Amino acid sequence: MRNSTQTAAELLVDCLAEQGTERLFTVPGESFLAVLDALHERSGIETVVCRQEGGVAFMACADGAMTGRPGIAFVTRGPGATNASIGVHVAYQDSQPMILFVGDVARPMRDREGFQEINFEAFFGPIAKWAARIDDPARIPEYVARAYSVAISGRPGPVVLALPEDMLCDHVDAAIKPRPLVTRPAQAVCPDAMQALFAMIADAASPIAIIGGAGWNAKAREHFQSFAESIGLPVATAFRRQDAISPDSPVYAGNLGYGPNPKLVERVKQADFVLAVGARLGEATTDGYSFPATDHPEQLLVHVHPDPEEIGRVYLTELGLCCAVDEFAEAAALWEDHSIIPFDAGAEAHREWLEWATHSPADNPPALDMAACVTSMREALPADTIICNGAGNFAGWWHRYWRYAGYPSQLAPTAGAMGYGVPAAVAAALRFPERTVVAVAGDGDFLMNGQELATAAQYGVNLLVIVVDNGAYGTIRMHQEREYPGRVSGTQLANPDFAALGAAFGAWSATASTTAEFIAALDDAQQRSGLRFIHVKIDVEQLAASGATISGLRAKAKAT
Repeated sequence: MRNSTQTAAELLVDCLAEQGTERLFTVPGESFLAVLDALHERSGIETVVCRQEGGVAFMACADGAMTGRPGIAFVTRGPGATNASIGVHVAYQDSQPMILFVGDVARPMRDREGFQEINFEAFFGPIAKWAARIDDPARIPEYVARAYSVAISGRPGPVVLALPEDMLCDHVDAAIKPRPLVTRPAQAVCPDAMQALFAMIADAASPIAIIGGAGWNAKAREHFQSFAESIGLPVATAFRRQDAISPDSPVYAGNLGYGPNPKLVERVKQADFVLAVGARLGEATTDGYSFPATDHPEQLLVHVHPDPEEIGRVYLTELGLCCAVDEFAEAAALWEDHSIIPFDAGAEAHREWLEWATHSPADNPPALDMAACVTSMREALPADTIICNGAGNFAGWWHRYWRYAGYPSQLAPTAGAMGYGVPAAVAAALRFPERTVVAVAGDGDFLMNGQELATAAQYGVNLLVIVVDNGAYGTIRMHQEREYPGRVSGTQLANPDFAALGAAFGAWSATASTTAEFIAALDDAQQRSGLRFIHVKIDVEQLAASGATISGLRAKAKAT
């Protein structure tokens, strides 16, 4: 005899399955034990048990970035939710779909400041697209379907749903079924706007495109590259969106953000026409909104974005197209306009990028030359390797010298959150077990979420971790030396033996203090599988891929 009822938790898990959920990330809590029990019967949904809720949220955020479907996270109330909030913030600023389910206090305990109680709608409201609480179990299908729709529609982003502990144990009619699979609403391109766009391109003398961001995918990459190459349009990628176009494209001009090619910055400043597709044109991409200028009488801006609130939000926009970026890219690739004479600027910009992004050995290099190490990695690892990093100056060497050839191949937070790289790499290794995945982290960055090596070991993923150790919070030290030269305060670190730490998690590990030792360790790591760890020791003098050094900054300060 079939049961006439089902628990709310069982209905919730059925709804997740209906939406195509294959994997979720969690640190368990007693507030959602009913969900964990319902998952026990669901072999089609893998439950990845993590070691800290920040790692949970980062993994879900990265999973959403790779699939275009919301990454799913479950955490408990209070401390669990606040730990996870960093991943929600990254998903919001990075425009990545994610749903965070939070086990909450029982309904009778609400508004009494019960154990670990937080008003999650108020707490997450500013950093999520939608935050809500499910009090009526019969409405679970409605809430879950809406959560998926909100997360993937327009500008993708995070949704937070609070689940009262007692509600999850309620029984509802077995006739209540999940809503069907939610798909992203169609956002077609306006033909009149496209015609106006192509007329503006035809009139331009020095155009440039800035791409990557909300809803960018393989389709957008393929078609936009085809369009840009057909007219010789230089293409720059927004901050940490370097896989938005193939680096082999003859019109790829390099990446914007922190430490970009000065020639690319100048090209954007001098452009008379800027086409921004998917990019928010945020602070990092535009160097504090300094280029393109927010008001630019001599520079036309066309902004293509799936969220109408982004168009004209900061920048004077001559033409805004609110549409899906992949639909726009396909329309642009298929559009025929013979009035456009192909530009030479694309090839010129690509040559400038190649010169900037190619390592030239110094006369007196440091013992361990980061540029040489990244170049050796590029030569040794597969072209579609996925590089995952958090925040810190160490990442600049990969941003400058690595070629993000595959898609997706760059998992890096535009929000600048430390501790993202290792959790993101675990998610990537689970999502793409056939591809090479590398987590690169600074010493400060690694210890923010290095405990997720235990998750990597538990699930047997193939993952290479590289920790760049300079005994300092290097980015902050660089700013400190610029603003207060020689007055070192609060930026020094006393570190553990990272190679031994990696080995404690079951990783094969090695330490490299010279470029030759790094190349040898990388070769050794390639001969192995599973979790591998290279501890890279560098002198703090070597501050950034731009060539900034402590001695150089201090000398500059003295000269002024």
